[in-house]
Amino acid sequence: MNISVLGTGSFGTSLAMVLTDNNHDVQMYGRNHAVVQEINENHTNQHYLKDIDLPVALRATDDLAAAVGHAELLVIAVPVKAVRRITEDIQKILLEKNKKVLIVHVAKGLELDSYLRVSEVIEQETTPETVKDICVLSGPSHAEEVAMKSPTTVSTASLHNKGVSTIQDVFMSKYFRVYVNEDLVGVEIGGALKNIIALAVGTLHGLQFGDNAKAAIITRGLQEIARLGTKMGADPLTFLGLSGIGDLIVTATSHHSRNFRCGIMLAEGLSLTEAEDKMGMVVEGVNTTRAAFELSESYDVEMPITKVLHQYLFDDISEDEAFYKLMMREKTSETIGLKELLNEQYKDWSNQ
Repeated sequence: MNISVLGTGSFGTSLAMVLTDNNHDVQMYGRNHAVVQEINENHTNQHYLKDIDLPVALRATDDLAAAVGHAELLVIAVPVKAVRRITEDIQKILLEKNKKVLIVHVAKGLELDSYLRVSEVIEQETTPETVKDICVLSGPSHAEEVAMKSPTTVSTASLHNKGVSTIQDVFMSKYFRVYVNEDLVGVEIGGALKNIIALAVGTLHGLQFGDNAKAAIITRGLQEIARLGTKMGADPLTFLGLSGIGDLIVTATSHHSRNFRCGIMLAEGLSLTEAEDKMGMVVEGVNTTRAAFELSESYDVEMPITKVLHQYLFDDISEDEAFYKLMMREKTSETIGLKELLNEQYKDWSNQ
């Protein structure tokens, strides 16, 4: 299959390697001419995947029209904040070429101003005459490990349930396994909100808190993700799967995770701007914290970790004050909020 991966970051590059290994005709697109040249001439991408040799057959271009023109399948692997802009450009090119493609995105976050999921952003900027289906590929998948061909499992879901079998076919390999999930909302929400919890856990780690505290934030964080996700229409079972607890564990416990590492830097005294600059890559959890906090207010969903992290990131409260707020909240039952949401959804299912 002719496939173009839009984005030359770590995950886009690692997925391009998977697809090339699966004998697809893969072209990458990136705006940075030096990176494109390095991929084509040296078969490396040292800034994002240090000491990894890329397949010789994998090539790159800085011409978006050429990349879109090449593709039957477009893999959008850019930061969330860039999705709308690049999708607008894709739509124009597809109309000019009178072409229709399948799109899969791998961005994990929510658009800051609109609070839309990524598939919703793509849907707004495309039309049925240019796009067959809009899919997501998400799950516990550090780019560095995918590039090293370490066994990885992810989920795919789609807007119209037309493209998931194709996504499963083209990505599946002996080291990269893809499961189909029918819950697009849940897969995207799980992938987005776990970054918030990873930021919080990284901060705990940087403050030398122990495993007890980190386990508590991860577990209670999953409750928050499930509460908001279910309220937004997700299947709560999705959050027990790869794009829920799976992605949360890998992102909140590993130094491969930029959100986890950013939290550590904040705890060490760097400002948010300094931490993001030092990272050299987009930390999706920062904007997602802002978006999820606003959504929790809109949906009237209790998300204490998200609320306190929002105050810590944007209102400049101290670490001591932040964690005092969490520990000294009003006494409550562990599962009551989620039970109520599950009961509501069960009634909805029963009436359908």
